[in-house]
Amino acid sequence: MSRSSTPVTPVQSVAGATPVPSVTEATPVAPNTTSAPRRVPVLWLALLATPIAAGANAPVLILPDMAASLGVPTASAAGLLTAFGWAMAVATPLLAGLLRRRGLSAVLRVATVLVLVGTALVAASPWLPLTLVGRCSQAAGGAGLVAAAISLAGTARRMGVVSAGFGMLGAVGPLLGRTLADSVSWRLALAVSALALLAVPAVARHAGPGTPPAPGRFDSRGAALLTVLVTALVLLATAPLAALGAALVAAALLTLHVRRAPDGFVPVALLRSPVFLTSALLALVLSASYFTLLFAVPRLLVERAGWDTASAGTGQLLALLCGSALSWPFAAASGRMGRAGARTVLLAVGTLAALTGILADSGPLLLAATAAGVFTASAANAVLSTHAVASAPDAGRRPAAIGLFTLCYQLGGAFGPTVAALLVLGS
Repeated sequence: MSRSSTPVTPVQSVAGATPVPSVTEATPVAPNTTSAPRRVPVLWLALLATPIAAGANAPVLILPDMAASLGVPTASAAGLLTAFGWAMAVATPLLAGLLRRRGLSAVLRVATVLVLVGTALVAASPWLPLTLVGRCSQAAGGAGLVAAAISLAGTARRMGVVSAGFGMLGAVGPLLGRTLADSVSWRLALAVSALALLAVPAVARHAGPGTPPAPGRFDSRGAALLTVLVTALVLLATAPLAALGAALVAAALLTLHVRRAPDGFVPVALLRSPVFLTSALLALVLSASYFTLLFAVPRLLVERAGWDTASAGTGQLLALLCGSALSWPFAAASGRMGRAGARTVLLAVGTLAALTGILADSGPLLLAATAAGVFTASAANAVLSTHAVASAPDAGRRPAAIGLFTLCYQLGGAFGPTVAALLVLGS
């Protein structure tokens, strides 16, 4: 998961919110890629990954406070949200690449440093540019922690816990941020994601030592081209012509590079896998649909159903919590459904949610659409990511599958608000 403190402001999960991996419940398809498989207790994984969702959304209702403190307009302070989402999207495949090349311990160390440095900057910075750097550092570190959690989860049931927690903490993030800002400071609200570091020692201890780095050199050119492509896609809403041109050039260059380096930063084996492509593209679509509803429904509740902003905000929060919670039992049962069955349910419910959001005038129906949207997005994160990871031809490419799948999910979070503005809010 657009940003103000007075109208009902939808909750945006980290450019989103959060990814998660399915073959059968008993078969770990995304084991710890850096050591002999050991089960890390799932609550530690949830603590490692989910605070980033609350930290991402904490500024939503306190932008005026932050702007006044930093001496800038509220619109300028909103750049803190955009920067966080961009850094999360860009850093996810990069930190997943580090996981592949240097192992879990390296990712945990780098992510910890990034989160600590970012939190320190946010806590002390008197200027917006330095605060932006801090937020980007927090997001990049959070991306590494999320990648580590996904690599260690292993089953859809366990990833369902992480994904449901992501949705629920993302939903309460704005209210938590408002509460902390009122009682202490907006700077404390922006430090919420640092709570994830409490899980790092336990995760490292349970996961065990890592294996030697993967052979071969790091594909810096592929990483750079993918970063440019992602950046251009994120900027489509603000500078459409320039961003589209940059995206087309970067995509063409990346395509040529992948042909020359088939086992590089973007492995060609994943791009040729129907299972991976189907999972990643469906996750992108469901994520974009959810974020469209997230940004559109509060206004629709006011304009179509005649609700006041307070009632609309409360109703949306409850819908988000319920939908997120329901995603876990679905993820737990997905192994019995099979890939086709799980995808069919997700696509059907996601389509119904989108149509309801477009056509409904009733407040309860609009909230039901929101709940269904977050349900499909969170469940897709949990279920489809396991499909994507299982499609990797060997353990060495699983971190790349994690990074690229998560990137697709987060791009859906970046596109959703734009779709809402163009197709719903502008109508």
